[in-house]
Amino acid sequence: MSDEAVPLTDATLFEVFTVVSLFLVALFGTVIAYQAYRGYRRNDAGSMLYLAIGLLLLTLCPFLVNIVINTATDMARIVTVFAENLSRLLGLVAIMYSLYGQH
Repeated sequence: MSDEAVPLTDATLFEVFTVVSLFLVALFGTVIAYQAYRGYRRNDAGSMLYLAIGLLLLTLCPFLVNIVINTATDMARIVTVFAENLSRLLGLVAIMYSLYGQH
């Protein structure tokens, strides 16, 4: 995919599938994170809160970062990739803490 916006009518099938799959990852990750958050509220289990935060950082945030940086700014692609990977890393750290941390 190029860095320039492509009208939907000009997008290749691969580009459409890529965007749809990224959206679905963000959607499913958010739904699962919401369920983890509900578990935290219901059982007052701190590990579920960190799991919910980790899932959002792993799935929803990279999607939003990509959209915001690519649509609202003229920043280089490397900034987008760095921000997405940083979000994923922090998400994995939060999930690891939910599993192994002292709560």
